[in-house]
Amino acid sequence: MAPSGSRRVDCWRVLYWIPVLFISLIVAWSYYAYVVQLCIETIENIGEKIVYLLVYHVLFIMFVWTYWQTIFTKPMNPLKEFHLPHSDKELFEHEDRRESQQEILRRIAKDLPIYTRTMSGAIRYCDRCLLLKPDRCHHCSACDMVNNCVGFANYKFFMLFLAYSLLYCLFVTATDLQYFIQFWTNGLPDTQAKFHIMFLFFAASTFSVSLAFLFAYHCWLVCKNRSTLEAFRAPAFQHGPDKNAFSLGTRKNFLQVFGDEKKYWLLPIFSSLGDGCSFPTCLVNADPEQPSSPSGRNPSIESAGESHQFPPKPLRESQSRLISNGQSEGSEDRDTQGTSNPALTIEKET
Repeated sequence: MAPSGSRRVDCWRVLYWIPVLFISLIVAWSYYAYVVQLCIETIENIGEKIVYLLVYHVLFIMFVWTYWQTIFTKPMNPLKEFHLPHSDKELFEHEDRRESQQEILRRIAKDLPIYTRTMSGAIRYCDRCLLLKPDRCHHCSACDMVNNCVGFANYKFFMLFLAYSLLYCLFVTATDLQYFIQFWTNGLPDTQAKFHIMFLFFAASTFSVSLAFLFAYHCWLVCKNRSTLEAFRAPAFQHGPDKNAFSLGTRKNFLQVFGDEKKYWLLPIFSSLGDGCSFPTCLVNADPEQPSSPSGRNPSIESAGESHQFPPKPLRESQSRLISNGQSEGSEDRDTQGTSNPALTIEKET
């Protein structure tokens, strides 16, 4: 007999797939309603029918492709180096005092690209996964690991999914409107297509409104380089919370999610910059776009009350490339609030 804990996990996994199944059924029905009932059975103009079917299938393919990538992309964060070494793990588990445990974690974290802290200033550690939490990472209850269902590996796919699903719904709403009005005013014969066309309009228009708000919100998060959690609670550092610590400016924030190769921007192909574990910030690496204060200090750090010097740590290749690109770009992408810091979001809970 399986233990109760195992049954509970299996139950949660089944519940996790219910929204996926529901959306899949809605999409399958919408395809039938639009292609068969609207385009084939109702529209009589051949040219209009061909154009509608062509555009619809392009949007439908991109919508399904991005949805598939968002759902089935596995985490790709290299967390091996964030696990406690065996000897330190034994010391940590046998140590009862909180101060001694934090001293062990601080000693290990000093060689890792970790700068964020808990609100109390402690090193962030996951007791369930038994590893140090990389910056901007959290334990996800759905994944049951230090990662998120929508995170570094698939956040670009999620953004494209929102964009293409919004375009898909808007296109269906716009092209279905005139036939919805004709059926509503009895301008067309009362056939089986009437229900599908009328309900299709209501469903597409309703989803368009909700998707528009959700897409706009995540566009704002990308421009500010914030995760969903960071939008509500600023990440904490040694000098205190800093809501703009990971912002490099609108353009560079966009490049960190979608990459610096334009040919991949509209395709659900991974092109984000970074590795999902380490994030350079202005607290460690001065932003070349940030104007120097008269005293030579970083203004974003001075806003916390005083200047804090953090030990330099190695950057990943793509992050170093992003910073070096910033040196040649000058000050064209300064953040509107005066804080411009490079980083890439790891967790985007929805």
